[in-house]
Amino acid sequence: MNWYLEVLKKYAVFEGRARRQEYWMFFLINMVIRILLNVFDVAVLNLETGLSLVYGLLVLVPTFAVGFRRMHDVGKSGAFIFVPFYNLYLLCKEGDKGPNDYGDDPKNPEMNLRNEIEAFSAE
Repeated sequence: MNWYLEVLKKYAVFEGRARRQEYWMFFLINMVIRILLNVFDVAVLNLETGLSLVYGLLVLVPTFAVGFRRMHDVGKSGAFIFVPFYNLYLLCKEGDKGPNDYGDDPKNPEMNLRNEIEAFSAE
């Protein structure tokens, strides 16, 4: 649940990087909530669309934001989230080790510090 809340805290942050775990945990929890809301809509409210649609619209921006950050983690532009099939490969691929053009490695923050120390020492 922390991964889901972390994505919501970064509601419209399209910069930086997101680990696979962050993306897929958000995706999983998001789908479970959507399914539960659909069941509630149909079983209790007798609606085909209702709370599920409202929820979907509310999390649309964070869904794109975490998708863009996930693309950045593999060293690609966020626009690759809109490329069918290739985006699924990129979403499943392990992120770049160490810092890349889009930011520090979210999986190994100590590696980022080590690279900064080495860069500072070289100067």
